[in-house]
Parts: sequence; C-alpha cells; structure tokens
Amino acid sequence: MADRIELIGVEAFGHHGVFSDEKNTGQKFIVDMVVWTDFRAAADSDSVEDTINYVQLADIAVNAVEVQEGHDLIETLASKIADQIAELGGVYAVEVTVHKPQAPIAHPFGDVRVVARRSKR
Repeated sequence: MADRIELIGVEAFGHHGVFSDEKNTGQKFIVDMVVWTDFRAAADSDSVEDTINYVQLADIAVNAVEVQEGHDLIETLASKIADQIAELGGVYAVEVTVHKPQAPIAHPFGDVRVVARRSKR
C-alpha cells in the first residue's frame, strides 16, 4: 500500500476555538489530507470512478470547517474530517492535518496544527 493522494492547503473559514471571540468572529483554517490507497485500477482504466476523487476530499474538509456550530478543539475538527474520509471506498488510511494560523497565542509562532490519522489495516 504505497500509493497515496495528497491534497495540501485547502482553506476555509470557520468558527472553531475555545474562546467566544473565535466562535463569533471566525478565522481561516487550512487542511492537508493524505490518503493511502491502491490506484492501480484507476491507472489501468484512467477513470476518476476508480479512484478517490480529490474534489470530494476538498468538499469534506471545507464542509467540516464551515459547519454552523464550531468545535472548541481543532482536534475534534481533524478527527471528524479523518473519520469521514476513512469511510470512503478504497481508503486504507488517512492523515488529516488542521492548521490554525491565527490561533490566539500571545507569542510569535509559525504554525499550530493537529494531525488525526485513521487506518483500516
């Protein structure tokens, strides 16, 4: 199982965070997804029907970020995205990274991110 599909840097606006300001104002979130699969059938057929469609992956992430009622933790957000992708046909494993570039930290920082990984094998 060495094949993978990577979708990096999907941006969406959401209302996730522990503080009421984050829930009220909202902020940008960035989602990376790595999906392990076997795409030999897709390579043979050259058909999107035989692979995991990266448009669907992006839709899953954006819909989760833009959910009406936000989560306190980005760990919850990453887990929900990973769980939904793991249910897709042909997924052996998935790793979802949620970045929160505007996290309320009073010190300079490069990134805040959490990673959720799900595996069927």
